[in-house]
Amino acid sequence: MSFSGNPRRKRNAFVSLFFATSFIPSVSCLPDHSRTASPHSIAKRSTNETLPYQDASLCIDERVEDLLQRMTLEEKAGQLFHTQIQIGPNGTLDTGNVTARRNSTENMVGEKHMTHFNLLGDVEDVRTNAEWYNRLQERALSTRLGIPITLSSDPRHAFTENIGTGFAANQFSQWPESLGLAALRDPELVQKFAEIAREEYMAIGIRSALHPQIDLTTEPRWARIANTMGEDANLTSQLVVAYLKGFQGEEIGAHSVTTVTKHFPGGGPMENGEDSHFTYGKNATYPGHNFEYHLIPFKAAIAAGARQMMPYYSRPIGTEYDEVGFSFNKGIITDLLRGELGFDGIVCSDWGLITDTVIRGQDMPARAWGVEYLSELKRAARILQAGVDQFGGEQRPELIVELVNTGVITEERLDTSIRRLLREKFVLGLFENPFVDVDAAVQTVGNPYFRRLGNETQRKAYTLLTNNNDILPLKNTANMTFYVEGIDPSYLEARDLHITTTPSEATLALVRLQAPYEPRPGGFEAAYHAGSLEYNATEKARQAAIYSAVPSIVDIYLDRPAAIPEIAESAAALLANFGAGPDAFLDVVFGVGGTEPMGKLPFDLPRSMEAVEASLEDVPFDTLDPVFRFGNGLRYKETC
Repeated sequence: MSFSGNPRRKRNAFVSLFFATSFIPSVSCLPDHSRTASPHSIAKRSTNETLPYQDASLCIDERVEDLLQRMTLEEKAGQLFHTQIQIGPNGTLDTGNVTARRNSTENMVGEKHMTHFNLLGDVEDVRTNAEWYNRLQERALSTRLGIPITLSSDPRHAFTENIGTGFAANQFSQWPESLGLAALRDPELVQKFAEIAREEYMAIGIRSALHPQIDLTTEPRWARIANTMGEDANLTSQLVVAYLKGFQGEEIGAHSVTTVTKHFPGGGPMENGEDSHFTYGKNATYPGHNFEYHLIPFKAAIAAGARQMMPYYSRPIGTEYDEVGFSFNKGIITDLLRGELGFDGIVCSDWGLITDTVIRGQDMPARAWGVEYLSELKRAARILQAGVDQFGGEQRPELIVELVNTGVITEERLDTSIRRLLREKFVLGLFENPFVDVDAAVQTVGNPYFRRLGNETQRKAYTLLTNNNDILPLKNTANMTFYVEGIDPSYLEARDLHITTTPSEATLALVRLQAPYEPRPGGFEAAYHAGSLEYNATEKARQAAIYSAVPSIVDIYLDRPAAIPEIAESAAALLANFGAGPDAFLDVVFGVGGTEPMGKLPFDLPRSMEAVEASLEDVPFDTLDPVFRFGNGLRYKETC
């Protein structure tokens, strides 16, 4: 063993070796002297006696136990809930909204004793967000025990804008969706993205990423594909290791963002492609007996140090496990995840398993699939009995208090989960440095370097599927007239290009499309693109008229696979993107500065819905005669 390098690293390596051969508690009990208390926390505690859990010179395990013993049952119950929080006007603490069934921040922090929250809504002003976060931490530190807030977020570095899955980048650097990272097959780039996302998250106080999503897209109709890494288990496994390393660092600590890997044991094989947010999509099905395939990326994530896991809503059909939702399923959580796979981190349920609610004006029953008949109290008990540590999207600590007081759940069972949850706060250094530097946040989030890398990656991730007669990149455009769809003409006008509103008058058409889907009703449900992967007959005819009138460059946003053989046959060139702005598209089309598409498909593109319906939900690459296959992707022809 070599101890060269950093003196502190030498000391820790020596102590690790000593502890490994003794009966003294594990190395996790070493104090971390690298942490220093922020001025805010020093001011808060300077007038009070320093309690053991506040003492950074003590080991984390000692601090956790000291804090745990000081907690009331009600304070313990509050730790088990992780729900949405939003900013009030001008960065104030939200006062709630009775009509919207939204409790105030004061209620959740001061009365329900909650300290884990998921940031809701776009980041529109970095300074306001950072100031709000500091106010939130101030309120948390003013409680009896002063337990700091852990703030989490769904993805917010790409183009998805859906309250249930993620938020568009807005003030953050903007990258393609994770499918686009998968299209580039570059673990180093994935790690770089994650490092940048970590810096931007931490700048405004986000210390927990409710991602990566490593479900495998073996069922192409599923509405959650955009945030995955595609259909191949081995590629996803390689990339998730880099993803976790970028967010968490070489070692988890005060400079890390903890990650919540989802959706265990794989949400991809949804019956008929329907999503389990909804009553018609309760089932994960395994007609190909391919359950193990979907575990492969999760095994890689666990080996790479995944900190937290989130099971999906669905219930397994056709397996050895009980046909109840994964978070209610002891066989899945305790026996498989913890026992067989050896995961000892935090398990946080997906959102809304106990309480019926309303989302964007749409009634949403609790996703208690397979145990709908149970009362709210019994649902909560079953989730804890399954081995889950935390309830996502809920704020019902009174249920936990009742379960303990009536002897259904022991307080010792709560303590098992609370130790994990508190330990994560200590490891992240939140007790020493719960606040952010507002001015530094403004300088960090969306800085020119981060934005440049994100924009470059949007362009690189483009995937060229056809390029008849090497029409791309376009050259000698001075005398061309363009017909455009799906892009504001002003982007072309800014490049001194000529526009016409009629395809027959154009030299060339530039058509940007979204992958086909069947619109669904409801304020929440409508955001989930599901159903057919083919355009309907009317839309096919409309597009065909354009392609027959003028040579057309077609760019399709693949948030899910598309069955588009007619476009592949008719377009002069076909490009696929996984999240790209208008300027990225035009730079690729015109080859600006040597820009060219470098992506390769992260999944097959099927030939028809008939082929999709005949395939097996849990089996990859099994649709008959796909138009394009996983790994397809052309490059521009080199010219002298």
